[in-house]
Amino acid sequence: MTAAKPILLNAFTMNCVGHINHGLWTHPRDRSADYTKLSHWTDLARTLEAGLFDAVFIADIVGVYDVYGGSIDLTARETIQLPVNDPTLLVPAMAAVTQHLGFGVTVNTAVEHPYTFARRVSTLDHLTDGRIGWNIVTGYLDSAARAVGRDAMAEHDERYDRADDYLAFLTKLWETSWEDGAVRRDKAGRVYADPGAIHEIQHDGPYYQGRGTHLSEPSPQRTPVLFQAGSSGRGQRFAARHAECVFISAADPDAARRISRELRAAVVAAGRRADDIKIFVGLSVVTGATDGEAQDLLEDYVSHASPEAGLAHFAAGSGIDFSVYGLDDEISYGPTNAIQSTTAAARRKGLTKRQLLDGLKLGGRYPLLVGSGDTVAEEMIRWIDEGEIDGFNLTRTVAPECWHDFTRFVVPALQARGRYKTAYGEGTLRHKLFGLGDRRKAFGA
Repeated sequence: MTAAKPILLNAFTMNCVGHINHGLWTHPRDRSADYTKLSHWTDLARTLEAGLFDAVFIADIVGVYDVYGGSIDLTARETIQLPVNDPTLLVPAMAAVTQHLGFGVTVNTAVEHPYTFARRVSTLDHLTDGRIGWNIVTGYLDSAARAVGRDAMAEHDERYDRADDYLAFLTKLWETSWEDGAVRRDKAGRVYADPGAIHEIQHDGPYYQGRGTHLSEPSPQRTPVLFQAGSSGRGQRFAARHAECVFISAADPDAARRISRELRAAVVAAGRRADDIKIFVGLSVVTGATDGEAQDLLEDYVSHASPEAGLAHFAAGSGIDFSVYGLDDEISYGPTNAIQSTTAAARRKGLTKRQLLDGLKLGGRYPLLVGSGDTVAEEMIRWIDEGEIDGFNLTRTVAPECWHDFTRFVVPALQARGRYKTAYGEGTLRHKLFGLGDRRKAFGA
């Protein structure tokens, strides 16, 4: 009999006040506004490691949400991912108070040059003993393009073409500039590194060019674990070629299964194995000691949430200004240059503004599980088995109590069913997730 698949779990957050479930920053027990304090993040890291989370997945955005109403008015009032601070600077402090927790950080290929970015990631991989992952995003906000001196974002598919070239440049730096035996640390012989084993790489791609030696000695993983989110046709092809962990959006297990099968088929077509990727679904959970207690907690949370702020967030992702529509008007879900997959479900269902707002009662668009630890655990297992996924990006609601509640009620219920680890394994983040060593297989390493 095949052993039941263990559930992988990332805490999904952002270095800001309002991330996914908007408006909950107003809840009296919410401490998201402490995001500028280092203790906020070190406390979170300790909590997540106590709950045996695989990683903290830190989202990021460059630019501001100015599509809804053509301004940042609601964005600023409801702190819709504004203000937002750098995600990478959190990692060393969180790593210092943990031993096993992984870190997935989001960095946009459109605003970072690969040569200097390669050093920053290698530095993080060293400081975390190989616990770093990179969430590859190509950007979708024209406000971000304008902020760095461009008129608008490049076309959707071209952004992925650029990202392919970006990864090719990085791969040369991380995997080939320094040989495995280059670092000698020979004090008696006065040789720290063998110059003959260090190579200048040259990259002459369609978008990026450069010649130079990688500034960092090889880190435990060399290449970080590669995360990616993108369900469009071009996004899936990019994931099939590069990604190790893929973050998808799905309303139910049936949708998750369809997307998962498409992704794994694309991975196989790219010459890899179907299980060379781990697939994660975004999820919100409200839990308590009993189903009734969880429902009461949900009602409390909903009373502080902002569905309109959630709609403004969706407007940025879809490129559609929903503020100009009446509640029951027909919405034109035409093609845009933003996140193509974002509008697909809304277009298929012909959702009105009223229906969109109804689906954003907690301020966010992710599937919501509510109930006791046993109830939530059973539903999570159903998603894994029927949706053919590997785990979840668990987004915050009222923080930090949401992380404490999940660890207190849901983790033991999953462990009792044999679907969640009772201790961390050893090794780097890649080794913990895949058990196949520390080097990136798809790079021929």
